[in-house]
Amino acid sequence: MARGLSKAAGGVLSYFTRHKTAANLILILVLMAGLYAIPKMRAQFFPDIVVDDITVQVQWDGAGAEDVDLAIVQVLEPALQSVDGVIATTSRSREGSASISLEFEPGWDMEQAQSDVDTALDGAQNLPESAEDPDVVKSRWSDRVTDVVISGPVGVAQLANFADEFVARLFAEGITRTTIRGLAAPETIVEVTSLDLIRHDISMHEIAAAIGAEVETNPAGDVSGASRVRTGVAKRSADQIEAIVLRTGDDGNQLTVGDVARVRVEGVDRERAYFVGPEPAISIRVDRSATGDAIRMQRQVEEVTAEMQSTLPENVEIALIRTLAESITGRLNILLDNGLVGLGLVVALLFLFLNARTAFWVAAGIPVAMVAAVAMMYVAGLTINMISLFALIITLALSSTTQSSLANTQTSVRGGWVRTRRRLQKTLRGGCLFLCFRPRSRQSLLSLALSRSEDDLVT
Repeated sequence: MARGLSKAAGGVLSYFTRHKTAANLILILVLMAGLYAIPKMRAQFFPDIVVDDITVQVQWDGAGAEDVDLAIVQVLEPALQSVDGVIATTSRSREGSASISLEFEPGWDMEQAQSDVDTALDGAQNLPESAEDPDVVKSRWSDRVTDVVISGPVGVAQLANFADEFVARLFAEGITRTTIRGLAAPETIVEVTSLDLIRHDISMHEIAAAIGAEVETNPAGDVSGASRVRTGVAKRSADQIEAIVLRTGDDGNQLTVGDVARVRVEGVDRERAYFVGPEPAISIRVDRSATGDAIRMQRQVEEVTAEMQSTLPENVEIALIRTLAESITGRLNILLDNGLVGLGLVVALLFLFLNARTAFWVAAGIPVAMVAAVAMMYVAGLTINMISLFALIITLALSSTTQSSLANTQTSVRGGWVRTRRRLQKTLRGGCLFLCFRPRSRQSLLSLALSRSEDDLVT
């Protein structure tokens, strides 16, 4: 009669050895969950560290830092601290400006938070009259994916048109966070010396009022519901601004802006200029949101780049630099290469000592473990990044070592069972003298001994 299993052998592993169908069912469920999660995993360079905060800025020209703190910060900060969801505030007082940063609880509704901040600011009525209205700025988390550089032997204005078209194409593909650098809006500057103001007996306020009245047009209704009428002429170019009349004398002579001031226009590259060798260039930074996938976005940017490159003039090139997604892809390749090498070594080792069926099931533990890990990462909300990939690479090495140890254990158990059976056979062969006349009893004793030996191995 076979002995029952001990408590040590009655756990989960023992249950699955006796119920192979349950083990196979769980294996299939794990594989299905992993295969479902793999295409949905987001890739990024570092894990997301999103801090939800809102900054309130107030300008008060001419005021010192102490006055700003007393009249603005100490008035607004208590009201802002009472806003729902605020867990910390940081205020800075500088000469002519104040800044108050509000940090909110993780996962807080920032749209509602901004509305609550606006309501709190509307209730603050004791600000200085000369101070400007508070400006509320909500932080926007972003992570760089790549930089796109457009360069060529053309003018910066033409490169700006190419950059605008490139950004529009990215927007059509769903990439909305882009920043054009090395480009600024044209600016018209009117310079007047103090000597000219005294000579012509005119003030800067009069010059600014005359220019402001001429650079804008005002709507004057519509005609028959179809055509719209505007009054005035929008004078924007330097020549048009120089021709604006400031004053007309009794003798009919007109004093224009060009008689008093010097008008100049600064181009689109006035603040920062980029060059690739001797050629001018413009840089476009592509960022992802907290829910974006760096590898997928990198692939979309490359596709848009290839499409637009064919439409550009000769020698105008588009290049991608600082592609952080390549680092993620490189580490993914390391993980796959190590997995394949480890799987091959384990399979080769198993086939040397075990039969093909046992070797296959033991080696299958490596890919199953990796797929199960990805499924658990997806459920936990984790992403594929440089840190999680490093952890997976280490886990892969441990899994390969574990499978090799399991193969050696199974080989040792099999070898121990063979040696035990041989000892039993020798013992029974030596003790067959008193059983030689009862062969049926000898066969029963042999069967009983082999059965008890199997029970000892299971235990």
